[in-house]
Amino acid sequence: MRFWDASAIVPLVCREPLSRRSRILYRQDPTLVVWTLTPTEVLCALSRKRRDGVLTQDVFRGARRRLDLLIRDWMEVYDVDAAKVRAHRLLETHPLRATDALQLAAALVAALDRPGGFEFVTFDEILASAAEREGLSVLGLD
Repeated sequence: MRFWDASAIVPLVCREPLSRRSRILYRQDPTLVVWTLTPTEVLCALSRKRRDGVLTQDVFRGARRRLDLLIRDWMEVYDVDAAKVRAHRLLETHPLRATDALQLAAALVAALDRPGGFEFVTFDEILASAAEREGLSVLGLD
């Protein structure tokens, strides 16, 4: 079981330079734990790619279908209040954007605030650095 940030899920559902790495990590452990707003973040990224002409409508629809399949099976961290408390501390401690602080906070909630050995999958360097400083084992960036 690994916590997946939206930056690692986008290449799982849509062809990108990091898609191969994302698929390898998924095959190693297909039990995904995500923040409750991750589907919204991923859909935002996909929609932006479609609007910018990076994805055709057909490719966008395929990515949406793959996302919907993942959503059916993954586990979500729903405790918004617990995540907010942690996110506020993280924002004062690390140079994170609000959405990234909430992602990291949700991972800490999922790890029951015992991050040692809990795996965090992200392709965002700043978020990865903060996650490592919080004691999570970061996968994705090599």
